[in-house]
Amino acid sequence: MTKQDPSLEFSYAGELPESAEIGLLIQSATDIAVYIDQAGIVSGIFVSPESPSLGCLDHWVGRPFSNFLNIESKAKFAERVAEIRSGAADLTGPIELNHCDNAAWEFPVRYSSMLIKNSNAILMLGRDLQPIAEVQQRLVNEQLARERDLQKIRGAETFYRVVLEASATPLVVVEPETGRIRDINSAAATLLGAKLDTLPGSTFNQAFQGLRRGELMEALQNVSASEDRRSIQAVARRNGVQVEVFPEYFRAAGELCMLCHLAQVGQDDTGGTEIAGLLTALFTSSPDAIVLVDAKGIIRDANESFLVLADAAQLRDVKGKHFAKYLVRGEVDAQLLLEGALREGRIRSYSTQFKSSVGTRASVELSISLLGVGADAGFGMIIRDVSQTARPVDDLPQAVVSEHALQNVMDLVGTASLKELVTATSDVIERICITTALQMTKNNRVAAAEMLGLSRQSLYVKLRKYDMLNSDAQE
Repeated sequence: MTKQDPSLEFSYAGELPESAEIGLLIQSATDIAVYIDQAGIVSGIFVSPESPSLGCLDHWVGRPFSNFLNIESKAKFAERVAEIRSGAADLTGPIELNHCDNAAWEFPVRYSSMLIKNSNAILMLGRDLQPIAEVQQRLVNEQLARERDLQKIRGAETFYRVVLEASATPLVVVEPETGRIRDINSAAATLLGAKLDTLPGSTFNQAFQGLRRGELMEALQNVSASEDRRSIQAVARRNGVQVEVFPEYFRAAGELCMLCHLAQVGQDDTGGTEIAGLLTALFTSSPDAIVLVDAKGIIRDANESFLVLADAAQLRDVKGKHFAKYLVRGEVDAQLLLEGALREGRIRSYSTQFKSSVGTRASVELSISLLGVGADAGFGMIIRDVSQTARPVDDLPQAVVSEHALQNVMDLVGTASLKELVTATSDVIERICITTALQMTKNNRVAAAEMLGLSRQSLYVKLRKYDMLNSDAQE
């Protein structure tokens, strides 16, 4: 076939077979046609103007067709040529080849091939698959984007579930239009006396006594519209607990929802949480050392100031150890503190010596309070380092023991029995111990009596015996 009139809007290069039927087929049914001679050289090529993405391929003429195929397509084309020339062309279907041109440009084409009689040449009639490939790629990209969005949604839902369930505040999410419970956490289910999995999907009014759905939702709407933070009160149907409901509206993706905070009547729904947070902050940032011990004196928790005082790097260095390990007088001080706090509930001020993990000592004032009762009993201690403000040892009142009393004891040797000597000596020692205890407790006779293991009455008897009642005391 010779070149056609340019007015037909088809571009030709080289020569195509002289057949009107093939020419009409090419013009009406193909995007690209390639005429390959027996040696595999492109003798002619046709590109439809309706496939501008293929570009101008005139430079293919006179060059091997395989030069314009990628590696995978070269093997496929060679196999197809062998099938056609073996006479099995009727048994083969279309073949998809990926062309590469100008180094970086690739495009797929689906070819139907036929053997030209008497010439052993091959005519390849192709359809451009680039539009289909682009659509497929867009579909793949959309699918990947959809999967990423689903992952984000699942992640956000997991985050929401974890936060909702971890919240100590009873929370219920309600649909304003239907009045149904969309979601609820364990704290709210427990307050309402129900199982967590039985409430979602049911109407909110069913959780309370004597409330209709419309009545409850109208009341919640009126309360939420108020400028002041107000609530409604209702009685839980399952356990009879009187509950306050604090409603708040919010909008998610255009949908209106209601978040209800629940609180038992008589209990502040937010005060407890707020105070707990403040106490935690105080425990963490207090300049005074704070330590929590169990009923046996084993350390359960301590703040940073205690770790500094104890020369400990981290909490695990002190946790699980007995508090007596950090007192110079050890078990004596610890037993006195724990027994006194267990009996009285608290000890306001107790002076002692603190010993760190590396053996350094510091003068401290310690207060202790009983926390909990029974199996949950424990103690909280606040320890203040007073080393910088403590008076020098020389300034402390010394135990006053009369030299005359000591000389009298010594004079008795040889003239009295050992029992009489011990009795006289014990009075001197007892006076020294009482005087030392009063000095350590800053003349606090209650604390001195606890330290000596005496009752207050017994201590007063001994003070009267040694003429010490006139000394200043802090009751």
